[in-house]
Parts: sequence; C-alpha cells; structure tokens
Amino acid sequence: MNLFSTFDPSANWNTSLNWTSTLIGMIIIPSSFWLIPSRLSFIWIKITHTLHKEFKTLLGNKNKGSTLIFISLFSMIMFNNFMGLFPYIFTGTSHISMTLTLALPLWLTFILFGWTNNTIHMFAHLVPQGTPPVLMPFMVCIETISNIIRPGTLTIRLSANMIAGHLLMTLLGNTGSSMSSYMIGILLTVQILLLLLESAVAMIQSYVFAVLSTLYSSEVN
Repeated sequence: MNLFSTFDPSANWNTSLNWTSTLIGMIIIPSSFWLIPSRLSFIWIKITHTLHKEFKTLLGNKNKGSTLIFISLFSMIMFNNFMGLFPYIFTGTSHISMTLTLALPLWLTFILFGWTNNTIHMFAHLVPQGTPPVLMPFMVCIETISNIIRPGTLTIRLSANMIAGHLLMTLLGNTGSSMSSYMIGILLTVQILLLLLESAVAMIQSYVFAVLSTLYSSEVN
C-alpha cells in the first residue's frame, strides 16, 4: 500500500463504486415540498440568494439568468467536498479527472463564445489599457498563456486543496496506534481542529471555483 492509495477509487473492496459518493451530496439538498420550510431550507435559500446577488454583480445586467449555472456548480462542489470529510467516503473532488471535467468545458465554452461573438473585445483583452507599444508583443504572449492555463489552475487548486488536508489527517491518524494515551488526547484535539479547517476549506474552495468561473464568463462579454 502506498501513501496515496487513500485517494485511489479502487482502494477499497476492489471496486470503482466509490465514485457514487459524487451523488451522495444530493441527499443533503433540502426538499422544497414541506408545508413549513425547515431551518435548513431557510439557510440554503439565504445562501443561494446571496450568491445570486454577488454573481449578478460580477456578470453585469446582460446575463441575469447565468447565475443558476454557477450556483449549481458551487453546490455540487461543496457537497462533494463535505462528503469527503466523512469516514470511508471517497472524495471525488480530490481527483483531477473530476475537477478538469468541470473546469475545461466551462472555459472552452466561454472562449468559443467570446471569440465567435465578441472578437474585437477579446483582442482588446490581450493588451491591457496603458501598455507601452514596446511591451505590447510580450503582453499578448503573457495574456494568451494566462488564458490557456486557466482550466488547469482551476483544476489543480481544487484537487490539491482537497488532497493536502485529507493527506495530513491520514498521516496523523496512522500514528495514533503507536502513541501513549496522553499523546492520543493531543492527537484527537489536533484532528478535530484539522476537521474544522477542512470544513472551512470545503466551502471556500467551492466558492473560489464558482467566483473565478463567473469572472472568466464576465470577461467574454
């Protein structure tokens, strides 16, 4: 067994059914069919309403309906991140194959839409305002490269953050069997603090992914 086998979908029971954890997050979504909405429903409605207002500000008045895509993206990533914090549940978002599947189609559609419908605007984006004529060729190269690596940065940021925290918790947890009772108490405290940190990271990373996707979308209009 190597250290990274924790993140291998076929590590347990020799099956690839661990990918079904990607859909387990659907259970947490509050139902809208209750006569009296629960507190969870109110919290979820408040979160989506706040995100809608923020994304609408980033997108401008032209794309009011587009916020639904990014709120759905935020919800899916956040549920998957949280599911990965439970024992024996596979974290789908720690794999590049999943995060790249989310980032690449989004980026590709934004780029194709921008270059097809707003070609002049996209060319103007390659040279920032106020750039000296001497630096213009360099700025075009830099902006082109930064546009091309965007799906890669979105992908690696999310998967690396998920792997890093879980790997640290696994490493600390594996040392528990060889510790004294006093050290185990300290280890449990550290693990609980790490779990709280990972819960915050799960929310922050899903928010960052959605906001950056929104910003990339707003640039092509």
